[in-house]
Amino acid sequence: MPTILTHPAIPLALGVVLGPNRISRRLLLAGMVAAIVPDMDVIAFKLGIEYANQLGHRGASHSIVFALALGMLAALAAPWLQAKRWVTMAFVSIACVSHPLLDMLTTGGLGAAIWWPFSDQRHFFPVQFIRVSPLTMGRFLGPAGLTVIKSELLWVWLPCLSTMVTAYTIRNDIARDRLA
Repeated sequence: MPTILTHPAIPLALGVVLGPNRISRRLLLAGMVAAIVPDMDVIAFKLGIEYANQLGHRGASHSIVFALALGMLAALAAPWLQAKRWVTMAFVSIACVSHPLLDMLTTGGLGAAIWWPFSDQRHFFPVQFIRVSPLTMGRFLGPAGLTVIKSELLWVWLPCLSTMVTAYTIRNDIARDRLA
């Protein structure tokens, strides 16, 4: 998996691209949290549920159905998130599903059960270039963790930051042209 530090990069970039008029700060934060939520399934290890189980790591919580359900739940809080219900549902669902899509680009694990409950099969994309993060803190704090962070900076954060800077620049140029 990419680290908990990297999963929020996708909704953050999307929120910046769409702008504060469409995505409120509260909704942006909700999307960033939604991008992390699927990894709450690591609790399964403590409960004795094996990795490969449909309720295990990268199982049901890494599915499109889960992302849509989380989006619908978030839509109930749309007024507090300062957004329309459909915008809230869409943004949170997309943020959540970005998690397994990133996981499917990693170099390890069992893949993501993106089509659960229709299929328990785990999937990867044909090309995997993001280094998989160790599941233990000890290994993450060592050389393996540094390799993962470098990989995430290159393959996730650099494209996201480039997209955000470009969107911000274009938005400012348009605003400046309107004033001229």
